Amino acid sequence: MFLVDSHCHLDGLDYQSLHKDVNDALTKAAARDVKFFLAVATTLPGYRNMRELVGNRDDVVYSCGVHPLNQDETYDVEELRRLAAEEGVVAMGETGLDYYYTPETKTRQQESFRHHIRIGRELNKPVIVHTRDAREDTLTILREEKVTDCGGVLHCFTEDRETAGKLLDLGFYISFSGIVTFRNAEQLRDAARYVPLDRLLVETDSPYLAPVPHRGKENQPALVRDVAEYMAVLKGVTVEQLAQQTTENFAHLFHIAPSRLQDA
Repeated sequence: MFLVDSHCHLDGLDYQSLHKDVNDALTKAAARDVKFFLAVATTLPGYRNMRELVGNRDDVVYSCGVHPLNQDETYDVEELRRLAAEEGVVAMGETGLDYYYTPETKTRQQESFRHHIRIGRELNKPVIVHTRDAREDTLTILREEKVTDCGGVLHCFTEDRETAGKLLDLGFYISFSGIVTFRNAEQLRDAARYVPLDRLLVETDSPYLAPVPHRGKENQPALVRDVAEYMAVLKGVTVEQLAQQTTENFAHLFHIAPSRLQDA
């Protein structure tokens, strides 16, 4: 079986007490059939530091972008374009809108979101989108910026079935994290049942949002197995079937050769 953690922050794991180094964390994941990883940046300096930390590995690819919660300082759009064009970068982001925590940067968030999509279209790299308390503006900008030209994924999905439908209409993939296992997440489980298997991804968003029964502890890529097992039950398929389909979806969305995503 071959699972992909389609969204993790490898620079945020606890390398002091839980893991000796990146290789240790990813070896633990591989022991649970999680064998490929998309390491996601949230700032441009963070992207550079993460690449230095992780290095060039056959089982890791990168995204490059500036998170909507990190818009308190401006950044150089040309630098974003240059870094995003580097080898090994398969996606833009994470980008998007978050009005819950920082509504005061709303205008800057929207400008940044548009920049990410435009560069994604130029480079033919999909966007990884974060949204919170900004559903309508997120959908509007995705449409206005013609995101269908590059594609994308709404990561760590927490919206409802209706929003999922609008994203699917835009050709989007939808990624589910450990939140789907939380006791009060019935609306999210309803959306998960609705999203077709061929548009589904699984992720940890580690080190955040560890799935039940690990909630409250640090999340890590190995725990995408827990998310996949839970999703398989929701979808009425075996975990092997869910693993195969989500891996194929990942390869298709991020333009990764299927040969890189096969059991050795």
